[in-house]
Amino acid sequence: MEDLGYDDSSYFDNQTSDCEYTEWSPSLTLIPTIYLLVFLLGTSGNGLVLWTIFRGGREKRRSADTFIANLAMADLTFVATLPLWAAYTCLNYHWPFGTFACKLSSYLVFVNMYASVFCLTGLSFDRYLAIVRPMASTKLRSRASGLVATITLWVLAAMLALPALILREAAMLRGEDKITCYMDYSSVVANGTEGAWEVGLGLSSTLLGFVIPFAVMLTCYFFIARTIAGHFRKERNEGLQKRKRLLTIIIVLVVTFAVCWLPYHLVKTIYVLMDLEVMPWSCSFHTFLNNFHPYCTCVAYINSCLNPFLYAFFDPRFRQACTTVLGCSQGRWSGSGGDKSASYSSGHSQNLPGKGGETQREKVSPDTHDTLVRG
Repeated sequence: MEDLGYDDSSYFDNQTSDCEYTEWSPSLTLIPTIYLLVFLLGTSGNGLVLWTIFRGGREKRRSADTFIANLAMADLTFVATLPLWAAYTCLNYHWPFGTFACKLSSYLVFVNMYASVFCLTGLSFDRYLAIVRPMASTKLRSRASGLVATITLWVLAAMLALPALILREAAMLRGEDKITCYMDYSSVVANGTEGAWEVGLGLSSTLLGFVIPFAVMLTCYFFIARTIAGHFRKERNEGLQKRKRLLTIIIVLVVTFAVCWLPYHLVKTIYVLMDLEVMPWSCSFHTFLNNFHPYCTCVAYINSCLNPFLYAFFDPRFRQACTTVLGCSQGRWSGSGGDKSASYSSGHSQNLPGKGGETQREKVSPDTHDTLVRG
């Protein structure tokens, strides 16, 4: 069984010794196929997101662009390792790539998980400041603050993912004739305490990488919803509708992340509860979890290629920027006009041809821009 969490198949060695475990035969073909598909879509999609953001120039980026770019960077870095995991699964969980690749690939899984959820938390807090505290948030939403937030989220993600880098090993387990990439606690803990470490690391990764960030996000959206509801009761203008659409995009990103990662964290929590004897032990149920867990991991990884498609579906500006980058759009998106529209957060006026061939300057209020990360 493949397990990229802190709860490896060795987690229940003592309890599963009497259980008959059988691998679902389609898994060895289906899971690698999904991994390679996510790799192809994730590299191209997230690469395009980064290109459209940085192509527009620093002066056209807004505060939320920082988190969008870092979210794409986290996903892009992670999906680059998926061919290794695809080969690992296809070879019936034999790891021929050495210990360093085992450590690094596992480490990047958790860096991606933490960095992604921290970026989404940052996006949610940025929207909270822009909508609920617009007058008091100027300094907090400056470029300097964005740089500090970027450094902080990556440092936190890198530190929280360190157990995978330190404890992962590639070696033959007893009774096996293949090399497994697994968590080896023997170098840091005494015999008999591995279970406590596994439970502690498993629960902490779920709390810090899922539960607590989502509690913060839900709090932000509660106050955002209350503020927006108050504005819409007073006035229903186009600017507010645009802002509501922007908020919808970010909420969809958050919900998608939750849906993709919830099965992974739920199964991992069930493992922990069974180990703590909070839930009754069952060989048949444990066998089911062993076979189901790789698919939960697959769903979590799919999240790394979904965000660009969500941007393209919900944000007309991003679609226009993508077609410009791909050379599929002409007219007002070509030349200097295309440069001005390359970033999602472009809030600049555009040159449009007027009557008699004269050029007119279209004045556009920031609220009227249907952009992903306005404001």
